[in-house]
Amino acid sequence: MSSNGKSKTIHDRLGHPVIDADGHYLEFGPSILDYLKRVAGDKVAETFLGRNERVAHVLNQTPEERREQRRAQEAFWAAPTKNTRDRATALLPRLLYERLDELGFDFTVLYPTAGLGVPFIPDEELRRATCRAFNMYVADHFREFADRMTPAAVVPMYSPTEALEELEYAVHTLGLKVIVMGSMVRRPIKAVERKAPAAGRYASWYDMLGLDSEHDYDPVWAKCVELGVSPTFHTGSRGIGFRVSPTNFTYNHIGHFATASEAVCKAIFMGGVTRRFPSLKLGFLEGGVGWACTLYCDLIGHWKKRNLKALEEVNPANLDRALLSELIRRYGGEELARRSEASRSVAGGQRGDAVGGIRQLDDFAACKIERPEDIRDLFVKNFYFGCEADDPVNAWAFNRRANPYGARLNTLFGSDIGHFDVVDMAEVLIEAHELVDDGLITPDDFRDFVFESPVRFWGEANPNFFKGTSVEGAAAKLLRETSAQAAAAL
Repeated sequence: MSSNGKSKTIHDRLGHPVIDADGHYLEFGPSILDYLKRVAGDKVAETFLGRNERVAHVLNQTPEERREQRRAQEAFWAAPTKNTRDRATALLPRLLYERLDELGFDFTVLYPTAGLGVPFIPDEELRRATCRAFNMYVADHFREFADRMTPAAVVPMYSPTEALEELEYAVHTLGLKVIVMGSMVRRPIKAVERKAPAAGRYASWYDMLGLDSEHDYDPVWAKCVELGVSPTFHTGSRGIGFRVSPTNFTYNHIGHFATASEAVCKAIFMGGVTRRFPSLKLGFLEGGVGWACTLYCDLIGHWKKRNLKALEEVNPANLDRALLSELIRRYGGEELARRSEASRSVAGGQRGDAVGGIRQLDDFAACKIERPEDIRDLFVKNFYFGCEADDPVNAWAFNRRANPYGARLNTLFGSDIGHFDVVDMAEVLIEAHELVDDGLITPDDFRDFVFESPVRFWGEANPNFFKGTSVEGAAAKLLRETSAQAAAAL
C-alpha cells in the first residue's frame, strides 16, 4: 500500500468522516466516446473529442507559432504516469471505489477533466446536446458506486433557458446531486461585430453572471434553491489576460483558478445575489482561499470608503471653493490662483456630473449594505472555497483574528486526484493534516475542513444529499446539531 497506510491511520484516529469535495476522474476514451455515439450520435462524440484535440493542436505548435498567435502554452504531461496505479484509478471508478479506504476518504465528489470544457462549446445546439449526453454518461458511469462517490453534472450558462433545462434534467431525470456551472461566458463585443464582422468574433468580453450580465440569472439561482443544489464553479483563466505565455505553462497556471473565481464571486456578491437568495450556497473550486480572504477584506474596505455617506467626502459639490482659492493664492501666488480660477475644473478635480452616466452612485446598492458586518453576513455564510491539501494558505480561512469581524471562511477539502499535482493519491490526506501537525490549525478546524463544511454546503441545500451514503449517519447528526444551533441563535 502506498505511503505505508499512513492516510488510513490518520483517518482512523480522527473520529469523524473525511469528505473529498473536489476529486477528479479522467474520461476514458473508449468508454465515453462509445457512450456518446450511442446516445447522441457521431457529431456529439466528435465535438467532445474536439475539445481535447484543441489542446493537442496548441501543443503541436512551435513556441514561435504560439507567440505569433498569442496562444498560451498548454498543460503537457498533465496526469500521473509513473504511478500507473494512480493513473488507472483516475480512469476506472471501480478501482477508485476499492481504494477509498487506502486514501482515507469516506466519500468523494468527483468532477470531470475534459468535461469541464463542455459548457463552453460555442455552437448552442452542439453545446446543449453534448452537455445532455455527458450528464447521462456520468450518471450511468458512477451509479453503482453512489454510497461513496457522486459525480458532478455540467450546466451551460450561455442563457438562463439552457441552464434551467439542463438543471431540471440533471437533477430530476438523472438524479445527479452536484452541478458545476460554466462561468465566465465569452460573448462577442457587439459594437466591434457591427463595424468589423470578420474581426468581431475575436473581440469578446466575459460575462460573470452576477453583475452587468447580458441576462438575468435570478431564475437560475431560484431553480437551484428549489432543486436543492449548491452551484459550484471550476473555471480557470489560463490563456486569458496576463496568463498567455507561449512557452511557460507554470507561469500561465499559477493563480488562474483563483483569478477566475474571484471575478465570478465578486460579481455575484456585488450583484446582490446572496442578498436576494440568502439560502443559496456557492462553491469556488481549486483556487484556494487566500484570494477569498483578500476579497472579503477589500469589499469591507471599499464599502467604508465608497458607500453613499462616505462618498460625500469626495463629492465635488462639497468643496469649499472660496477656501480653496484663498489657500491657492496664499501658498501658490496670484498667477497660479488666476490660472486655477480660469480652468474648467477646480484645481484639476472632476466635475460633479462626471460619474459615467450612472444614476445609482452606490456600488453596493444591490447588496443593501447598511453596516460593514452585513458584508460578513452576506459573504461568509453563502460562499465556500475549494482548497487543495498541500496549500498552507488554507490556515488563513480559520484565523478569526486576521479576518475582519471575526469571520471564519468556509473551506472545502479538495484532493484534486487524477491531475499532475497529485503524484501519490495516498498522500493527499497526509498533506492536508500537516496544517494540524504544524500547529497552523486545530483538530476542530480540520474537522470543519474535511467534514463539517462539505456537509453544510450540500446537506443544508438538500437534506437527503447524504442519504444512502457511507456518511449518512454522521452527516444527519451534524445537520441536526447545526439546525438546532441556528434556531437557538434566533
